[in-house]
Amino acid sequence: MGLESKAGGSESRFAAYVEGITSALGHADRAAPFQSYCAGLLLPGDRKSVEPIAARVQPGRVQAAHQSLHHFVAKADWSDEAVLAAVRERVLPIIQQRGPIRALIIDDTGMPKKGTHSVGVARQYCGQLGKQDNCQVAVSLSAANEHASLPIAYRLYLPHEWADDPDQRARAGVPDEIAFQTKPQIALDQLRAARAAAIEAELVLADAGYGNDTDFRDGITEIGLTYAVGIQSSTTLWPPGMEPLPPKQWSGRGRPTSAIRRDAEHQPVSAKQLALDLPKKAWRRVTWREGTNTKLASRFAAVRVRPAHRDYQRTTPRPEEWCLIEWPADEPEPTKYFLSTLPATISRRALVAATKLRWRIERDYQDLKQELGLGHYEGRGWRGFHHHATLCIAAYGFLLSERGALPPSGPRNAILVEEYPIPQGYRPRGSADQT
Repeated sequence: MGLESKAGGSESRFAAYVEGITSALGHADRAAPFQSYCAGLLLPGDRKSVEPIAARVQPGRVQAAHQSLHHFVAKADWSDEAVLAAVRERVLPIIQQRGPIRALIIDDTGMPKKGTHSVGVARQYCGQLGKQDNCQVAVSLSAANEHASLPIAYRLYLPHEWADDPDQRARAGVPDEIAFQTKPQIALDQLRAARAAAIEAELVLADAGYGNDTDFRDGITEIGLTYAVGIQSSTTLWPPGMEPLPPKQWSGRGRPTSAIRRDAEHQPVSAKQLALDLPKKAWRRVTWREGTNTKLASRFAAVRVRPAHRDYQRTTPRPEEWCLIEWPADEPEPTKYFLSTLPATISRRALVAATKLRWRIERDYQDLKQELGLGHYEGRGWRGFHHHATLCIAAYGFLLSERGALPPSGPRNAILVEEYPIPQGYRPRGSADQT
């Protein structure tokens, strides 16, 4: 059986997909290494770094292919933003055939590193390991509906020890315009760029690592978007029907004050205390989507609250928004808390469904890491790190377009590009001699 019959023409579709993006690379000589690198990312293999990719796609000339691909990824001056825009223009219309883009999902991912010389590596929390360790962390933004999602922005977080060290910056080729930014600040820049690109989504989703940041939530509102973001159980809120006290009446002496206030008897409560104080009738079982083996459901309460973080510095109370709380029936206390500026008229079921759409980002990272080698890049520089990630996203875009072309009962991991046998005796640099 030939490749065309096995993959339903995926080889020719891959060539057309690559050709449609090539113009964003800025030079015709980059078309061949672009196609080779994306093909290598799509092929099976334990490592998806430059040298193993060269061995898979051009086994007859591994050394020359390695040099060509290394230059293309680590040194060539092409724009990550332009390539990601070209991928977005080709793939989002395919995703939208199954429904409009519903949300922009913010998240970050950690990639463990043994050494300390790769750009951005520092001891910080790594979700992949579930603890603090040496790793790189990148912030991403994905456009999603209920059926698929596509990363449309990706940027390395640069800790202070990197951002403030001229020698390390110079060695890694960090651009001069890149200054220290927190992850929520990077995310807001990505959201502004998505808004400027007229991506049609009104809702932002993020976990508590971002939702706890009041400036981040305010920034989303200033951009003109709504949000449904995780918060910690300790986040302070004014319960339904309560708000800060008005400013003190001026006594005629000293400077008048305009700040709202609280006193010993009039205080906000934590999100957890709010949940524990709710009556039993406030909780309802809600099903939000079909899982792999069963419908996903849990107990939720949804109440209108006012966030209270440092509101004593404001002249007016913060607007009301939703506090959505999840408390599974078999748990001793609530497990998840969210704040959302979705309309006050939204149903509880719709609020839960919108908030839970954040699961799609997990599929992005699962496929990007396990199938496409997002964390496998072995270079140390800023440009190579981002180029490799952009190429992984481009390959992922092709996977998404193929899944859109296959019927629902079709194979999820169809053969997509031609696979050549690795040359006999090939051994990646640094690996042990098996003889």
